[in-house]
Amino acid sequence: MSKRMDRHKNGENDLFSREAYRRSKLVKQLDEQEDNYLDTDWSDTDDLIDIANEYDTPEAYEEYANYYYEHKQPSRMHVKRKQRRAIYHNTNKDTIDPEDHTDSFDSELEVVESSQVTKSPKQKKTKKKKKHRILKFILLLLVLIIGYCAGGFYLGQKDAKSEASTLKSQTFNGVTSEDGSKNILLIGNDSRDGENARADTIMILSFAGKSKTPKLISIMRDSYVDIPGYNSTKINAAYAYGGAELLRKTIKENLGIDTKYYVTVDFQSFEKVVNALFPDGVAINAEKSLDLDGIQIEKGQQVMNGLKLLQYARFRHDEEGDFGRIRRQQQVMTAIFSQLKSPMALLRLPYAAGKALGYTANDIPISYYAKIGFSLVKGASSLQRLSVPVDSTWEFGTTADGESVIYFDNDIETKAISKFLAQ
Repeated sequence: MSKRMDRHKNGENDLFSREAYRRSKLVKQLDEQEDNYLDTDWSDTDDLIDIANEYDTPEAYEEYANYYYEHKQPSRMHVKRKQRRAIYHNTNKDTIDPEDHTDSFDSELEVVESSQVTKSPKQKKTKKKKKHRILKFILLLLVLIIGYCAGGFYLGQKDAKSEASTLKSQTFNGVTSEDGSKNILLIGNDSRDGENARADTIMILSFAGKSKTPKLISIMRDSYVDIPGYNSTKINAAYAYGGAELLRKTIKENLGIDTKYYVTVDFQSFEKVVNALFPDGVAINAEKSLDLDGIQIEKGQQVMNGLKLLQYARFRHDEEGDFGRIRRQQQVMTAIFSQLKSPMALLRLPYAAGKALGYTANDIPISYYAKIGFSLVKGASSLQRLSVPVDSTWEFGTTADGESVIYFDNDIETKAISKFLAQ
């Protein structure tokens, strides 16, 4: 061996060194696999063992190979061991023919290396048991997670409904969009004692498009639209005239968007929803200082509870009016979605989500919550937003009744929305 290694190091007889090295490597590789066959009963393979014992020439190997592939016996390692050693010990520089022997050996090497080693029954049984343990653990983990989520959601919803609430379920004949998406109509209700209920906030949450990330469309409440069965007026009046169903029809007729489900929340419920989801508050960067109903908010990064966040989203008494308010509402929604990804929020999410939805009026089935839950949390930090009417497509106006409204072209807005949802 040492002489051969010296010849290899000195670069003498390259063909001999290369063939010897390849044979020794093959022997070492396959010898390491022989332990897999210690527990195997080879009593029925005496005939093959005899052939292997006689193997000491290339002709004997050819006889073995023909016999083995004809009978398909499972004695591969015992026979191959004799074969490998014969190949190795028969290697010398006097018998190697560069034109014939190399090709022959390469074919032998390919046959041996490509052969599939059959594992012993004991190894198969051990591996099977290990695989079963892993599957049982995964199934148990899934059952625990589903049980925790379902139980927390139920308890949260039950606790919320036990409190007094003025919100009642409404008739809503939702429609699935042509692309199969099931958009959710979000309605912020500003009803108070002695006043008709008008929609203070109108948004649409969608998971349409190639990215499947959450998309939020905000519709300005002063948008001048045609309300089915009524005169043209501000879009937020549709909710006062006919609730969530008439608002759905109005949005479809003027902007071409179908909505499948609805969620209605009033001011008090919004505050409770935020506090239930985030008892420690929501981190947000206030774009300006403001004061509304005695609640003062300073400009800059801070943490807001449900009441402060509500006032920040509602404020519109400045030069920007509804445009600034829409922008702040979208900022609030982005902050809420982003904070859903924190570990503590995820642990509280089942109970908090059940409690939050218990404070609202909605018709979303639990199965749909489960379907969009992962997409909502996963895409929380990449929420896409659009305000309608879009920039430079509208103008201020005044109705015959003296109301300030926003005029826009329905076709332009419909195309802009379709392009946004398709992303």
